[in-house]
Amino acid sequence: MLNNKTIAVVVPAYNEEKQVIEVLDTMPDFVDRIVVVNDCSKDDTATFISDYIKQKRSTWPGVRIERSKPRATRYNRAEVVLYEMKEADLNRYLPSEVVNEHPETDRIILINNLTNGGVGAAIARGYKWCLDHGIDCTAVMAGDGQMDPAELESICKPVVEDQVDYAKGNRLIHRSAWLIMPRTRYIGNSILSILTKIASGYWHVSDTQTGYTAISLRALEAVRIFDIYKRYGMPNDMLVRLNIAFCTLKEVEIKPVYEIGEQSKMKISKIISPIILLLFKSFFKRLWIKYLFRDFHPLFLLYHFSFILGIAMIPYMLKIIRIWLEGGNVPTITMIVFTLLFIGFFQSLLFAMWMDIQDNERLYK
Repeated sequence: MLNNKTIAVVVPAYNEEKQVIEVLDTMPDFVDRIVVVNDCSKDDTATFISDYIKQKRSTWPGVRIERSKPRATRYNRAEVVLYEMKEADLNRYLPSEVVNEHPETDRIILINNLTNGGVGAAIARGYKWCLDHGIDCTAVMAGDGQMDPAELESICKPVVEDQVDYAKGNRLIHRSAWLIMPRTRYIGNSILSILTKIASGYWHVSDTQTGYTAISLRALEAVRIFDIYKRYGMPNDMLVRLNIAFCTLKEVEIKPVYEIGEQSKMKISKIISPIILLLFKSFFKRLWIKYLFRDFHPLFLLYHFSFILGIAMIPYMLKIIRIWLEGGNVPTITMIVFTLLFIGFFQSLLFAMWMDIQDNERLYK
């Protein structure tokens, strides 16, 4: 426990038989539950973890954590309904099984996904277990050993001490980032961070692809976990969902860790396009849900007005380019209309982004 708050760590694992035991061995003592989600690994990951649980059960017990149902009264029907909905939500996740015979007292919980769903789906299933058991702060550490367990406390502290809803590591602000991180990872991460700023509304965030995070129970309750993006775009999607739910965020400087025996399963060329498409859709989802239906804001109108002007500007821009390439003279009326549309587009977009930044300052700690 930290600050009298229960702490759990979700460890998504896919073919990590060589690394995951070291992750478990080095887990700090303040962690009450380690929820390993084996995403239908093809190697012996599940067997290794099961044997490890049996080996450690007598010497490494966890505090007793049991699920509690709210007692129905005339005033808390809303809480009972939410509890029943949470119970029924399990069938929205990938089919899975909890291996432990004594999950109430075992410190390490092993959940086997019966089909492979991706890292996002594995984290979501671990989140679900922690949500059901009322864990105050739930962190995520990869099963490949790329996250320093010594930094876990600094990741969790903003949640348990400062009452921040979501804390995430940031490797890009570490002075060694450019030296340690592979160049393609560094550049790709930086580009996706810029796009995620726009899509999520957390304009000060960077290193959006890190999975070293901690989330509060309140934030887990505010997000539809089962609907989180199931693969490597999960951290980006999570930020958008948290912003829609008005959740506060803080970044913690962490060091980049590479070349410790892990084998990356992420192919940059394959994930970049799906994540960009996800961010494009997420941007409009955030605008409509947060700034129209939940809490109307003028930036909703300004953004869409700029998009309309931008689309209307395109035919004139193409016409001007075609005439220039042919060596002709652009008609004055065409240039005037294009200029007015461009100025209106640029100003509306600029003011919308400025309002967006100002409105979301309150969520960044």
